[in-house]
Amino acid sequence: MEKKKILFVCLGNICRSPSAEAVFNGLIKREGLTAEFEVDSAGTSGWHAGEPADQRMQSHAIKRGFNLTSLSRKFDPRTDFDYFDMIIGMDDSNVENLKRMANGTADLSKIYKMTDFSKAFDYDEVPDPYYGGADGFELVLDLLEDSCEGLLAHIKKNEI
Repeated sequence: MEKKKILFVCLGNICRSPSAEAVFNGLIKREGLTAEFEVDSAGTSGWHAGEPADQRMQSHAIKRGFNLTSLSRKFDPRTDFDYFDMIIGMDDSNVENLKRMANGTADLSKIYKMTDFSKAFDYDEVPDPYYGGADGFELVLDLLEDSCEGLLAHIKKNEI
């Protein structure tokens, strides 16, 4: 079976999307499914390209057993749409930016919003915690843990 390739996307790729990458990687590792997935993250902006995840996000994630190891990169519509099976934005703005970069219905069909897979929360988006306090980072992790479990259930139901 070919690996399922998933790309998580936020604005700067230093808080939400690298956290989603780490949470989903932790989940598939726990489920023994690592060999069946390739997971990455990117930002719609290149402001932080080459930088590690925000230190505050790393601190909160590490307390939950998630290690944010990826370096920020900018989403590349010329290659990412072709390479990845699912491209998952963290909020409406990310999703709209991805849709503007899409080249046709095949690209558009790969775009999802993270909270579409949420089971336990009633949030429309994963909010950007960058300008807030500790509670914002914890909320992001809560939403991502829930949404990643929903995402995996969705994939298992439809593919695995």
